[in-house]
Amino acid sequence: MAGRFPLFTDAHIQQPIVEGLTRRGWDVERAIDVFPERTKDPVLLEYAATSGRVFVTNDSGIIQTVNDWLAAGRSINGMVFWEELIYYDMSAGDFIRSFEALAQEGEPFRVPIRYISKPSK
Repeated sequence: MAGRFPLFTDAHIQQPIVEGLTRRGWDVERAIDVFPERTKDPVLLEYAATSGRVFVTNDSGIIQTVNDWLAAGRSINGMVFWEELIYYDMSAGDFIRSFEALAQEGEPFRVPIRYISKPSK
């Protein structure tokens, strides 16, 4: 089903992206508003999964945690990931447009992990 999906961002997501998504009507919950600093990735992932939110991060360290989670037969609502280095090549608007494009797909998380890449100019 196409449409916006609720998001859960970890501390690695820059505030301009969170603010831009929120201004455009996205339901965004930040880990820092729910948990103390340095909460471990498995706890954040569990929260996102049980609260029906798509996990959003650019922390490459969590990829193995998510893969282990999925291999154990556990499900997630989805994950949006991008390499931290592309943040410097993309504007907050580029990221927001990527989320809007995902929302237009019929089943954006048929593949549980979606990667945002630098748009071609």
